[in-house]
Amino acid sequence: MMDKKAMYNLTYGLFILTAKDGDKDNGCIVNTVTQVTTTPNRITVAVNKQNYTHDMIVKTGEFNVSILTENSKFDTYQHWGFQSGKDTDKLEAVTFKRSSNGIVYIAEETNAFISAKVVSSIDLGTHTLFLADVTDAEVLSDDSSVTYSYYQKNIKAKPEADTAKKGFICTVCGYIYEGDVLPDDFICPWCKHPASDFKPLG
Repeated sequence: MMDKKAMYNLTYGLFILTAKDGDKDNGCIVNTVTQVTTTPNRITVAVNKQNYTHDMIVKTGEFNVSILTENSKFDTYQHWGFQSGKDTDKLEAVTFKRSSNGIVYIAEETNAFISAKVVSSIDLGTHTLFLADVTDAEVLSDDSSVTYSYYQKNIKAKPEADTAKKGFICTVCGYIYEGDVLPDDFICPWCKHPASDFKPLG
């Protein structure tokens, strides 16, 4: 049987992806930003279609990436990753600046930001892969970038399972689904991971 946790050992980082549509700012956590060419300077990012930020990028064609560091706090991941920005202001109580494209980047717990303009996209089913030209970038600190593996071992809060409850817990973010049976097609409302990333409580 395949151990999907092997994917956690890939050396990719964690980032805050931000976008702007009119007066509305939003952002979410992603782990799939990659530089694909240097001339021209281009990056790709895969974004879950259920994220509001995804729809903003589809509409506007621009985004920023803030690169999180090993000094980032779990609260930051909760703020940007476990709640929707459709009905909330994600910039409330957050230190940010705006780059030349007018989109915010996060000025704390990050070591750089990259601004990009979409050149093409590929439908991946649950996600869209955006290919984009880098239009601006700046180094903000010399702190080490956080990897997904470092996040799993050192930052992510260990979920405290209530053994009295019947249900399943997401091994990625700690969301608890209460019930005797977890549907095969269940998607975690917090981190958007599938039922295969859940384990029984207790």
